[in-house]
Amino acid sequence: MRLVRHCGEFNLDHRGCVVALGNFDGVHLGHQAVILTARRIAEELGVAHGVMTFEPHPRAVFHPEQPPFRLTPFRVKAHLIEALGIDLLLQQHFDTGFASITALQFIEEQLVQCLGTRHVVVGYDYVFGKGRQGTCAFLQKVGEEKGFGVTVVPPATAPSGVVYSSTQVRDYLLTAQPAAAAQLLGHYWEVEGRVEHGDSRGHLLGFPTANLRLGEYQHPATGVYAVRAGIDKGGATVWHDGVANFGRRPTFDKTDELLEVHLLDVDEDLYGRHLRVALIDYIRAERKFDGIDALRAQIALDIETGRAMLSGRNFSASPGPMVPVSPLGPSLRMLP
Repeated sequence: MRLVRHCGEFNLDHRGCVVALGNFDGVHLGHQAVILTARRIAEELGVAHGVMTFEPHPRAVFHPEQPPFRLTPFRVKAHLIEALGIDLLLQQHFDTGFASITALQFIEEQLVQCLGTRHVVVGYDYVFGKGRQGTCAFLQKVGEEKGFGVTVVPPATAPSGVVYSSTQVRDYLLTAQPAAAAQLLGHYWEVEGRVEHGDSRGHLLGFPTANLRLGEYQHPATGVYAVRAGIDKGGATVWHDGVANFGRRPTFDKTDELLEVHLLDVDEDLYGRHLRVALIDYIRAERKFDGIDALRAQIALDIETGRAMLSGRNFSASPGPMVPVSPLGPSLRMLP
């Protein structure tokens, strides 16, 4: 997959491509349906297929004061889109200047002049242009005038009847339902980052942890999770079962939120290493304990609970762009 950041980098051989438009935060199964529809149409037409997404997320531009909310920062999103077999990822820079162009300007400047688009694919709720005035119907109307086709992908729902949406995924994460979130994503939700030094209390307790700040990621419900943790080995990712606590560590009167990951049966220095952590299941809520001994005993119980939750799931050993759903977990998966 080729990453294109502006029109000057666009290869003339790719003009006339089929492009899927959207932010695609999370790259959930609904997003995958849009992207794979673009790939199918492109293959039928014998042209390149691409995805145009917008960075940073518009909400971060218009409401920077709001809490973190990204399901997939750009690096993770790019991995997931690449796994769908897309030729081009078009990263459109989004700022107040770009937000001020009209829907018609966007079509003429980006889709027609820059890409020479042959066909556009969008989700049923896609809006664009100044004031979000561009609708699917408007895109179809102008497409007829400008000579490119438009396909609007209707809403898709999980077997539970829930519509695939990034908002619903966030709601599941905020209510301690990572397995339900995975049913909409088609893969377990994961975060990644550099392991940083903490207070070394994990070592003192006998359960060393790798510590990550979530930064711009959506913060899930605080508490203890059964996880899969992938260590970057320079081109490969080695996965391990683990148990993680996300929260403020009230037993030690901390107030900042931190993800502390204990890898099961692993004795390795991870400081400064790149770590990926996928939330598989929820064990319990975070709470304050009456001293170190009580906390140590509970951590031991959490680890046994985590082992039981993860046992027999037969996770793929492939590094992949994500942790795929397992036989005992969500059954939906569209990523090839």
